[in-house]
Amino acid sequence: MESLTNRKKLVSDKKMTFLERIYLPAIVKGMAVTLKHFFSAHNTISYPEVKKVFTEAYRGLHVLKKDEQGRERCTACGLCALSCPAEAITMVAAERQKGEESLYREEKYASTYEINMLRCIYCGLCEEACPKQAIYLTNEELTPSDVDRAKFIYGKDKLLEKVHGPIAKVRGGGPLDEKYYHGNGEVKTVFKDLQLN
Repeated sequence: MESLTNRKKLVSDKKMTFLERIYLPAIVKGMAVTLKHFFSAHNTISYPEVKKVFTEAYRGLHVLKKDEQGRERCTACGLCALSCPAEAITMVAAERQKGEESLYREEKYASTYEINMLRCIYCGLCEEACPKQAIYLTNEELTPSDVDRAKFIYGKDKLLEKVHGPIAKVRGGGPLDEKYYHGNGEVKTVFKDLQLN
């Protein structure tokens, strides 16, 4: 019967030579590649003292965004949780009380918002589904490692946007003189020459 894809290959049953049977040429070729890489220059960075600059498309830690007045954007509509293929997002909705207008933008808000980072696959569907642009995946930070599974359930205390620095650096992973590796061997210090008020 003919194959549908026509990608069929005939396998030859040719006898191996003596050198092919003892695998010495293959071992020598492999060792040559290893030695070539062993003596070449490395692009190793000293993480966490020096951080790598990620591309614009990189999806890292989640952030719950705030608006220009510092109020939470999330309205607990649940679209991010519904769109999450790993079912990593859970939330509990509550109604805004009198006097909380400076904290929450809409009448309904998420009193509890949690993301299980062990289940998250960083696909970005939550970011795309949000009608209020309340959740965002940064391209600045990796999820920190730990040995305690309970520390990977991020609540609003870890997810809410924190702004610091003269140009409003989001998520505040470290001091304002962080060093970043730019891929070509140079390390730059960000915010070093800027004056804080």
